[in-house]
Amino acid sequence: MLVSVNLYPWDVNGDPGAVERIAGLGATEVTLAAAYHAVRAVTPFHPRHRIVTVPQAAVYYRPDPARWRGSRLRPASAAPAGSFGRAAERLRAAGLRVNAWAVLAHNARLGAAVPSCAVRNAYGDRYPWALCIASPEVRDYAATLAAEIAALEEADGIELEACGWYGFDHLSAHDKTGSGLAGAAAWPLSLCFCAACEQGYGEAGLDAGELRRAVRSVLDAASAGGPGAASAGGGQAGSLPEDLDKAVLAARTALAERFLRAVIAVVRSAAPDTPVLVHSHPDPRQAGANPGYDPVTLLGPGGADGIVLQCQGTAAESAALVARTAAELPGSAAPPRIAASLLAVAGLGGRTGELAGQADAVRAAGATELRLYHAGLASAADLAAMRSLIRGR
Repeated sequence: MLVSVNLYPWDVNGDPGAVERIAGLGATEVTLAAAYHAVRAVTPFHPRHRIVTVPQAAVYYRPDPARWRGSRLRPASAAPAGSFGRAAERLRAAGLRVNAWAVLAHNARLGAAVPSCAVRNAYGDRYPWALCIASPEVRDYAATLAAEIAALEEADGIELEACGWYGFDHLSAHDKTGSGLAGAAAWPLSLCFCAACEQGYGEAGLDAGELRRAVRSVLDAASAGGPGAASAGGGQAGSLPEDLDKAVLAARTALAERFLRAVIAVVRSAAPDTPVLVHSHPDPRQAGANPGYDPVTLLGPGGADGIVLQCQGTAAESAALVARTAAELPGSAAPPRIAASLLAVAGLGGRTGELAGQADAVRAAGATELRLYHAGLASAADLAAMRSLIRGR
């Protein structure tokens, strides 16, 4: 069974022992960040540092200035430039394939610099971390970024994270959002009312003003009465009336599908032989790093080659997610790839003692390969658990 482990370029560069340590796990591939959001990360074994802080979203390869000329949305290259390529070359020399890991719609630097391209909720609040995929500028930015990365000489494949709707949920510094506006209310809080989205609602036959008022009503009810209060349309607080909810979901699904097809089409044109996997979830309401897509759309004609599922719950929960996805897959001569990503770092909440059972469960449910998150953040005990799992496959 194919197994890949996640890494950042700084996990490899400057550490003479990194490649041997990673190759010794027995994995087939490495999923290496090429474009990533702001992050603070540990490097437990690096001889020069223990904490790496990247304060804003950046890319770790050298973008082509001509490709981005005239665009308001353009990637910022992290210093030192070209760290992705240097790390990838060392890993490939050790016999490991390298998947380029690209984060698309999650970019707080660009969302703050160009607010009109960020998600705006029903109250008018901007989410700078969330680029709105209904925006033509965002669509062009994401497609250009993904295509540029897929065409890198060092990339044997590409994995697209945040390739779809991004919304309310976001891990950020000193987060203080655990109130009535959470939980079930995350869906209406993620609905966008920027100019592009309002146009999309209109094209779908929805009145953006009425929708905004309905969203505010259910969110206000959630704040006033808590998670058990009834919403304005009946049911639980945080839920829109059923007919309106279905109409909004249909409109957002159509916009997301247009975004997805535009990104993948440009990637295929730039790198026709490069496999494309998308981090996703079969629930179309999901917004964030793993946005929701119908697997038939995601993996059907004109779609991706595979899906990466975040299987970070119990073995039973992870197996259920994989089974749900596999059951909805389109029939084809070449079955799509289903990669189950398991959390393999105890310090992040991973059940490292249960990795083998989780792997067996997702494989039995239909997973064709595994991702282990994250070898660069792993302690010696975490790495031992990964090694034991991989060597035992």
